[in-house]
Formats: sequence, C-alpha cells, structure tokens
Amino acid sequence: MKFKSFVAIVSTLFAANGMLGAVPAETPAKPKVLVAYFSRTGEQYSVGNITEGNTAIIAKMIAAKTGGDLFEIKVAKDNYPKGYTALTEYAKEEKQKKARPEIVGKVAKFAQYDTVFIGYPNWWGDMPMPVYTFLESYDFADKNVVPFCTHEGSGMGGTENNVKNAAKGGKALKGLAIYGHTAQKERAEAEKKVSQWLKEIGF
Repeated sequence: MKFKSFVAIVSTLFAANGMLGAVPAETPAKPKVLVAYFSRTGEQYSVGNITEGNTAIIAKMIAAKTGGDLFEIKVAKDNYPKGYTALTEYAKEEKQKKARPEIVGKVAKFAQYDTVFIGYPNWWGDMPMPVYTFLESYDFADKNVVPFCTHEGSGMGGTENNVKNAAKGGKALKGLAIYGHTAQKERAEAEKKVSQWLKEIGF
C-alpha cells in the first residue's frame, strides 16, 4: 500500500468518528469558595472549656470538603468574657444595641468568590454582631451565600433570614445547624452531617 493511500484511509476513519479537527471541550472552572466564620473558645455550654471553637471545627470541615479558603472573623478589641454566663450577657447587650464591632482584616479579592459560607454560634436566636459587621462590609451580588451555625437546642433560629437580609444581593442557600457538642465531641458524626448537607446544596 502506498503511503499516501494509507494516510487517506486513516484520515477517513478519524473523520468518520468525529475526531479529525476536533477541539477539546474546555473544563468548567471550579467555583471559588470562601468559608468565613466567627467562633469562640473558653467556657462553652455543654462542652466545658475548649481551645478550638465549635464553629471553627465545622468551618474547617467545610473548607476541606469544598476546597474553600478560610477567613476567621475576629473583633479588633476582643472584650468577650471567657466565662459562659458572662459571655451570654455580653452578647445580649451587644444585640440590644445592634452593635457593629470593628473586625480585623479584609478578605483579599473578595470578588473572585462564587460561594461564601458564613458560620457562627447562635447567640440569643441571632448571629453574633461581628458577623453583621462582616456581611455589611462586602457586595454579595451574584454570589451564593450559605449560613451554618452551632447551637445547643435553638437550631438556626431566625439567622437564615438575617444572613439573607444582611448579605445584600446574595442568593441564599439552605443552611446547616449542628450541635456544638457534636462538633466538639462527635467528629465522625459531624463530618457525616456536613457531607450530607453539602451534597444537598450541590457541593
């Protein structure tokens, strides 16, 4: 068989299978995820004195499973008491005043993120006030906003709506409420709940 005839036959076969001159499809860009959270250590209800906050534990699980970047919401002047009862009273006073405590740092290149997870403990049926400071500092237009909270019986409370209202322009997705003692003492169960929830919302 002459070389030119062989090339013609091979070319015909490739063309018949739609392979000749085919342009590889572009792989869709992976969504960029940010996991922002506010969490406390010290004495906490039902778990005693802790060195890693309940919400921080869940935030790190979410970041690991989604490939997200972590950002801890920290107040510039941290006057929160370490004792549980004193902390609840301090949090109650902040809520009544609708305080907006100054927070430390900014998220670099916030615009690049497609989805922002927002984590916090449920304090008096609401987010801690520094979380409002964070939410009101950015433009959430065209972003998915996903709340998650730790609690000891109050669930999400009214926080899903509060997150939606504070994160202007964002599209709210279903939140997750998980017991603080589960996050702290039952890590395998917490991992399971986080994975199930992420799957439900498309991650």
